[in-house]
Amino acid sequence: MDGVQKVFFPGTANQRHILKNINLNINQGDFISVIGNNGAGKSTLLNTVAGTLIADAGTIEIAGNDITKKPVAGRSKWISRVFQDPKLGTAGDLTVEQNLSIAINRKRHFNLTWFKSKSERNHFKEVLAKLDMGLENRLDTQAKYLSGGQRQVLSLIMATLSKPNLLLLDEHTAALDPKTSEAVMKLTNQIIKENNLTVLMITHKMEDALKYGNRLLMLQDGEIKVNVSGDEKQQLEESDLMEMFES
Repeated sequence: MDGVQKVFFPGTANQRHILKNINLNINQGDFISVIGNNGAGKSTLLNTVAGTLIADAGTIEIAGNDITKKPVAGRSKWISRVFQDPKLGTAGDLTVEQNLSIAINRKRHFNLTWFKSKSERNHFKEVLAKLDMGLENRLDTQAKYLSGGQRQVLSLIMATLSKPNLLLLDEHTAALDPKTSEAVMKLTNQIIKENNLTVLMITHKMEDALKYGNRLLMLQDGEIKVNVSGDEKQQLEESDLMEMFES
């Protein structure tokens, strides 16, 4: 991202300059946590990368491609997203297997015969068995009958089966109870490491921002105020982040 700006209601009394000259390089394999207070611009940043919002100025490139003006569908070749609401990432009336088939074949022409592929079914079982949530035994269960945690993990698997260039995690554990949230976050980290994925994660949980990933950004008033990585990030504690917020 180079010089990205986003303004809502420009030229009116309600004008709000949300993103202010955002410059951000994301390297292959980066797992970046983004924190900030309410209104800091976290969601706007993620939506601008995803294509839900189009930047008013600046450029966004991924894998050498300028995607600045592309809509969500035009970016799906490179970007996958897991939402806060587990229901948004899955089709409730389709089975676990059907949801996964759509996800793994999303770059090809749709064909219902995919649902009958034994090789894909075995592959899904192998992937799900690693998660130790029993989903490998529920391939024929409609997604709407899964628990919130199971459905969010299904969303995560769907988003990562095609190994996207960039995975966006939009507070994807916020709607879950604390125990399930912790379990899903551990599985998230496992999947990211196993597939060497590049990740941008929005979170309100400072403990997750500190514990997971190799980089941490803090947004404040539409600007990146803190950008730490490596040993500098590992040495941070929650008290340090609180001081940063206050300052």
